[in-house]
Amino acid sequence: MRIPKFVLTLFLVGTSAIFAQEKQVTLEDIWSGTFSQERLESLKSLNNGTEYIVLNQDRQAGSSSIDVYDYKSGEKKGSLLNSSDLSELSGFQSYELSQDENMILLATDVDQIYRHSSQGIFYVYDVKSKELKKLSENKVQEPTFSPDNSKVAYVFENNLFVKDLASGKETQITTDGNKNEVINGITDWVYEEEFAFVRGFDWNADGTKVAFLRFDEIDVPEFSMDIIGKDLYPTATTFKYPKAGEANAIVSLHMYDVATAKTSDINLGDYEDFYIPRIKWTNNPDVISVQVLNRHQNDLDLIFLNAKTNEVKVVLNEKDAAYVDVTDNLTFLADNSFIWTSEKDGYNHIYHYDKNGKLLNRITKGDWEVTNYYGFNPKSKRIYFQSTENGSVNRDVYSIKTDGSKKTRLTQKTGTNNADFSADFTYFINTYNSTATPNEYTLHDAKSGKLVRKIKDNSELLELEKAFDFSPKELSTIEINGNELNMWTIKPSYFDATKKYPLLMYQYSGPGSQTVSNSYFGANDYWYQMLADLGYIIVSVDGRGTGFKGAAFKKVTQNELGKFELEDQIAAAKKLGELEYIDSERIGIWGWSFGGFMSTNAILKANDVFKMAIAVAPVSSWRFYDTIYTERYMTTPQENASGYDENSPINHVDKLKGNYLLVHGSGDDNVHVQNSMRLIEALVQANKQFDWAIYPDRNHGIYGGNTRLHLYTKMTNFIKENL
Repeated sequence: MRIPKFVLTLFLVGTSAIFAQEKQVTLEDIWSGTFSQERLESLKSLNNGTEYIVLNQDRQAGSSSIDVYDYKSGEKKGSLLNSSDLSELSGFQSYELSQDENMILLATDVDQIYRHSSQGIFYVYDVKSKELKKLSENKVQEPTFSPDNSKVAYVFENNLFVKDLASGKETQITTDGNKNEVINGITDWVYEEEFAFVRGFDWNADGTKVAFLRFDEIDVPEFSMDIIGKDLYPTATTFKYPKAGEANAIVSLHMYDVATAKTSDINLGDYEDFYIPRIKWTNNPDVISVQVLNRHQNDLDLIFLNAKTNEVKVVLNEKDAAYVDVTDNLTFLADNSFIWTSEKDGYNHIYHYDKNGKLLNRITKGDWEVTNYYGFNPKSKRIYFQSTENGSVNRDVYSIKTDGSKKTRLTQKTGTNNADFSADFTYFINTYNSTATPNEYTLHDAKSGKLVRKIKDNSELLELEKAFDFSPKELSTIEINGNELNMWTIKPSYFDATKKYPLLMYQYSGPGSQTVSNSYFGANDYWYQMLADLGYIIVSVDGRGTGFKGAAFKKVTQNELGKFELEDQIAAAKKLGELEYIDSERIGIWGWSFGGFMSTNAILKANDVFKMAIAVAPVSSWRFYDTIYTERYMTTPQENASGYDENSPINHVDKLKGNYLLVHGSGDDNVHVQNSMRLIEALVQANKQFDWAIYPDRNHGIYGGNTRLHLYTKMTNFIKENL
């Protein structure tokens, strides 16, 4: 979001107000890292509970170190390793410790594949002997220590391998892996994107077995993207991408026995056209949990499978009229009872079940959401979690007994609080921010929440920002269509209520999302400050379908993505346009991805309200998007054709009257550029004039080099010219 330095905007505001500021923020400031925050990188607690480690990168020396700090004093106790002491590698990008912390996996030369997946060259470092060994000459995926750290399992070219670290012997578990045909041990594209996990294998508690998923994607339709590159001829990348209503990969579960080196196929029961969104071993080395979800995603079974007897038992079932959310909150206690979160009562809460799936206790309750589950302390019998009890825009950290008693708020400041607990739950490091405060890192006693010490803050950033005289991000609510919707507003620092200002609305609006929160500036917020200095008021409203206000509010959009969400944005624009200081003739809207889908529909279906719209990487028809995401909210096109077509911008291009900018990256593996190309063709055939830009080979994030700077300069100029 870059905007050139202040130019001729005197028609909007007086010169005295503009030049009262010491500095004007520029797009170059935003995208060069001027406003970047201090952070604790790759923070992890050590098993002793008294120390934690942080990954530190010495950019000048080009080295990496995993440094050890004392929780209570903050004193640096030393380093687990420093790459400057190693002759074999100069630095590393990430690390993973074995369970006993005696071995470390170091990732180097990492290549990103899709949003969550990557491959790299990995090294195994022995903390005691200080010996370093290369795991493989090949770039592999998801290397994971066995529980006794004697072995590492990983995936190479869609096949699963196990390497014995002492002997160096490598065992290939599967042989049928092949690109665009069969995947073993990692997930396919749609699982990675929509179920948010890549590693599709898991060691059992004693390291004697590896359970893994296999994806047969031979019948999944392929999607092909041209890669322009820098050579004389472009190339193409082809991958399996199941669009709504099309064939998914056939997923199956398999079990590898380390002692016998044999693999068995697991029959989970009489399921058809289903997903396995999670597998996780229980504390019993013979029992694995498997979550099986039907294609409509409204019926989920939690299965316990006995790997010795192959007995399959459904211990819990979740049904919902709309869909069941998949989470990572399933946690097994010492007796193999388990913690589970569910929104079956209308809000997401924590439940405790015994090892057979019998409900022992509902732990939390109320008209608020549990937003993060941190863990269980077996000594105090306390569960630690984050919730919206203090308001849907806020996050606080709490502890509670497993019987639901003695709930304790552990954070004191109102805003966004997130905790990282020590291994024994003696301490937690709290990361706090709000609309007025960038990240502050503080250490607290986990029993009382009492402050132990301050670790790090961003006071230097606040001092830097004083010169820019930024306007506050004002949080409020607005009553729209019978609901109190959360809203933030950024006004010019020289705001004068007797004058009229153009309004730019930002929204994402996707299911369960949130753009209005009590949190500090991101890159877009600095852009909005820049636009405010140019005389715009910027607003964001979270309408129906967004998250953290209960299941009914979130799921009202089922089967009609874009209908109620758009109604709320239109009504909010009209209501804001009635304010004396808003020019109702100059209201614009913009968004990215789902937000681009929304902003496109807004200028088409509400052409009397919105005079300008920008859509970046928009979905133009849900028929073009993937099975898991789309069918979760829309079922299939075969079942719900009207829901797909009535809300597709392609079918409303004849309504375009205002100024419209359409942007997409040609290398977008997520929302394919096909969406924009089909929309462009429809607009052309309707003889509608509009502006558009395609960024060659850029993915859904549209970044790299000067790309973001160019994009936000283009959007800024478009806003200035048309709003």
